[in-house]
Amino acid sequence: MSLLRMALPPLADLQANSEVTFAWLERNGQVREEGRCTLAQLGQRAKLPALEAYLHPQDSVLASLELPPLPAAKVTAAVQCAVAGLILGAPQQMFIAHGRRDDHGRVALAWLPRDALARLGALLRQCGLTLRGLFPAAYALPTVASGASVACRWDGYLLLRHSLLHAEVYPEAADADLLTLAGPDVQWLGDAAPAGLPAPLPSQQRWAGPAPGWGLHAGVLGRGHAAQGWGKALACCALAVAVWALGLNLYAAREAARGQQLKAQIHQRVKQAFPELPVILNPLQQARQQLAARQSGVAGEAGFTPLIQHAATAMPFIAASVQELVFENGELQLTLLADSRKPADHAWQATLAEAGIQASASDAGWTLRPMAAAPTPDGPKEVDDE
Repeated sequence: MSLLRMALPPLADLQANSEVTFAWLERNGQVREEGRCTLAQLGQRAKLPALEAYLHPQDSVLASLELPPLPAAKVTAAVQCAVAGLILGAPQQMFIAHGRRDDHGRVALAWLPRDALARLGALLRQCGLTLRGLFPAAYALPTVASGASVACRWDGYLLLRHSLLHAEVYPEAADADLLTLAGPDVQWLGDAAPAGLPAPLPSQQRWAGPAPGWGLHAGVLGRGHAAQGWGKALACCALAVAVWALGLNLYAAREAARGQQLKAQIHQRVKQAFPELPVILNPLQQARQQLAARQSGVAGEAGFTPLIQHAATAMPFIAASVQELVFENGELQLTLLADSRKPADHAWQATLAEAGIQASASDAGWTLRPMAAAPTPDGPKEVDDE
């Protein structure tokens, strides 16, 4: 993935028409293009990759602390407490960033005013630039395999890159002081190397440094931007849930309509196949009984038709509640669904009694039989004395 790196002027002077130095790096880290233009002109270029910005040395406040092994959350708390003694002013007005603890127990950190970072973020968005990282100036320098420090001069300051995590920024120092600050094995970058140092690295490698893995970009994006990002994510989740619920309801409605259509078709087909049935309460059960009667050579039971007719007339509450219907030995047994309720009013029993039908409750439903077929209780028989 290609990468755009930019060296910022001092933040106090930065405007949309301020000139910046930039470098466009290829996937292999080689510089594809290097130049100068204004922020507004840079934002107008097509297909810009993600942007890494490097602060001016004047804004690159760097320090390091030695800390014991601590959990990540406690490292942050320790850094906040330590920086409070280094900052001139209210620590709450500063955005503090730090890296991880290295093998020597050191933690690199930097800080800048929150309002300056907020202005930078607004200006970059105004110019159409998307920020991926913001680092102090010295982290643009490369690291070398030998472990030596890399040094260069930038706009009146001395930059030193010691490792992936640690770097330093000093005001302009004399050549004699360079060896004291960086050590005897320092590697110079660019032209005009101080005397006594090995051959300098090419100036284009000024942009080749690996990002340290920490920076001040979180202060540029700000809480509002992060909240906006979470808001968009939550809105997308809510929209997905709404679409899913709507689809589920449509599917359920379609299946319910298909079920009602299928039920109507079953009733119609049973009615066509068995026109002698006066009413259809349980089409499958009634069809089985009629088939069984036909297979046994019996056209139908003589008492079934009046029983079912009177049941349909006097017992409307059993509609759509019959689970099983059995006609045997002149009795019609109605088994109701488990959630069916028996009526509190027994006037319908009187209606059946007027028609000569007795209705008795059972555990699962009702049993209807002609009055003549009703069992008589056992009792003493009267004997006529002659």
